[in-house]
Amino acid sequence: MGINARSLSQSAYERAKQVIPGGVNSPVRALRSVGTTPLFIREANKAYLTDIDDNTYIDFCMSWGVFILGHNNVAVSRKAAEAVGRGSSYGIPTLAETELAEHIRGAIPSMERLRFVNSGTEATMSAIRLARGFTKRDVLVKFEGCYHGHADHLLVSAGSAVANIGNASSAGVPNDFTRHTVCLPYNDVSALKRYFEGNGHRVAAIIIEPVACNMGVVVPTEEFLLATRTLTEQYGALLIFDEVITGFRLSFGGAQQRFGINPDLTTVGKIVGGGFPAAAFGGRKDVMALLAPDGPVYQAGTLSGNPVAMAAGIETLHQLSFDGFYEKLEARSNGFIEQLKVIIKDKDIQLNYSGSMFTLFFSERPVHNFADARQTDQQHFARYFQNMLQRGIYVSPSQFEGNFISDCHTPEILDYVLKSIKESI
Repeated sequence: MGINARSLSQSAYERAKQVIPGGVNSPVRALRSVGTTPLFIREANKAYLTDIDDNTYIDFCMSWGVFILGHNNVAVSRKAAEAVGRGSSYGIPTLAETELAEHIRGAIPSMERLRFVNSGTEATMSAIRLARGFTKRDVLVKFEGCYHGHADHLLVSAGSAVANIGNASSAGVPNDFTRHTVCLPYNDVSALKRYFEGNGHRVAAIIIEPVACNMGVVVPTEEFLLATRTLTEQYGALLIFDEVITGFRLSFGGAQQRFGINPDLTTVGKIVGGGFPAAAFGGRKDVMALLAPDGPVYQAGTLSGNPVAMAAGIETLHQLSFDGFYEKLEARSNGFIEQLKVIIKDKDIQLNYSGSMFTLFFSERPVHNFADARQTDQQHFARYFQNMLQRGIYVSPSQFEGNFISDCHTPEILDYVLKSIKESI
């Protein structure tokens, strides 16, 4: 799979920088951490991206996990186009909002009531405000390397692109905004218990990625994830699962179904919008009852429940509900993972994975938390990324992100990727 020079993408980048800060609308897209410049994409289909220089790439980023069905799924695109034909936004309720909400609740029963927003950041921000309103407490506990969006009070030792910023949080965030956010090590049960023993009655909520995906894929120990549930129950705090990535990815019922732990509140996004801006937060009906207009916790959004996004989401979840979908995807992913283990055996590379998500860490030691992830060789990862790109494969462009296998990554595609990984490393 030969790759042409990316001269048109380079020109497009120079043009974009004249009107868009850094030339991109989300920092990781700049590809600076991997030593290159952005691809400008013309179109995508199934497992492939095509840039404006006519290069075609196998995509393992999949819009950061959105396209579990592959790019440009025919039925999803048709439903979205039909919705646009009826009007793209109303600012007034539609039946589609209720229908998608019913589908989500059917898949994730802990979301007894839910509300739509436009992004994962909005969903987590709103869930935290609601948790504080319900408990009448201020302290939020999060974990190092977990990214829950770019709201001011959440940019504390966050993962994703924030991991490459020298500060623990972003410039422009006053200390007062984060003083009620406590950050603890991921997968450290002792640290979590110690904090709750001294401060548990001040905690409004724990928010956690039940499988971390923004410091690379980092899987929780059973003891650690269970501790988040038992301690919040013991001290009257709420447990928030940020399933913006893992929701409808690790199973139809997300990570909570996979691990058998029900949180009080859940956020979902990415897959749930079928490729359009949509997310949701929801949970126990007694907690959700505090939302305006019924209660005193305010939250709103002009484009929330957008009819085009709702139509795409309904069709996506319809296809994901087919018998055997997740079993097939997991079997294909497991086969890929087992062969990848053989390729990296006896090399200073760690493979972390869960379901159809995986990360290769360039490190001689296992990665169990953010401190481990930050010790990895990012220069080695950058060379690996560029090697893969030259072979026509676009992996997620950061050591601190996951890669995603979709229904459109056929065995033939995966075989080519395995061969390319072997050559690249």
